[in-house]
Amino acid sequence: MEIAIAAETITHIGPLPLTNTLLLSWIVIILLSVVAFIVSRQIKMIPNRLQNIFELIIEVSYGLTEDIAGFRAKVFFPFIMTFFLFIITGNWLGLLPGFGTIGFWEGSGSKATFVPLLRSIDSDLNTTLALALISAIATHFFAIKYLGLGSYLKRWVSRNPIYMFVGILEIVSEFTKIISLSFRLFGNIFAGEVVLATIAGIFAFVVPLPFYFLEIVVGFVQAAVFMMLTLTFMAMLSEKHSGSE
Repeated sequence: MEIAIAAETITHIGPLPLTNTLLLSWIVIILLSVVAFIVSRQIKMIPNRLQNIFELIIEVSYGLTEDIAGFRAKVFFPFIMTFFLFIITGNWLGLLPGFGTIGFWEGSGSKATFVPLLRSIDSDLNTTLALALISAIATHFFAIKYLGLGSYLKRWVSRNPIYMFVGILEIVSEFTKIISLSFRLFGNIFAGEVVLATIAGIFAFVVPLPFYFLEIVVGFVQAAVFMMLTLTFMAMLSEKHSGSE
């Protein structure tokens, strides 16, 4: 089975195309919202198993956030945890049977192409680029919030030629962060999708299982890496700058 780099369009909503990765993104959002609603409605002094699992995840993640961001952890945590849950849920759902294999044929004859109904969200560069842009915008918003607009601008602009040059380099680095975040996530998930499709096309049973377990680990690691890099960028950019005018 051929894996296309671009997400396939399954229908149109007015003039807007609805791709299989966008459809899965909506499913992930609805799923996480429902789970959050159920868990929040069942909070008890003596927690059940589901509450224990979520409390453990939140406690470990918040402790790590607090170690890196300090007093800013309460503000940063909801953003980075949303990134983590959204990415890992999308990655793991994309490994379920039927994803990438259930769909329809478009066209006829030798020009017919198979269009899967659902596909891993992070195998679409549009999705990972959108996540990276949201991460960058939130990072700079928090930097202005904690530093003030004047101190924030001093990171990039200075009357001192040396600091001005450093500021230009930092501006360039902000764009490279967006490229790095988006392509790292996209590359790892898309490569895993290609490997699974290739192995499954050769061996129908047993042999693909180790690769599925590997992709479960990769899905977790990539979600954690994206979360930690975003947290680190937020913490670094919102720190006081030692440069002068």
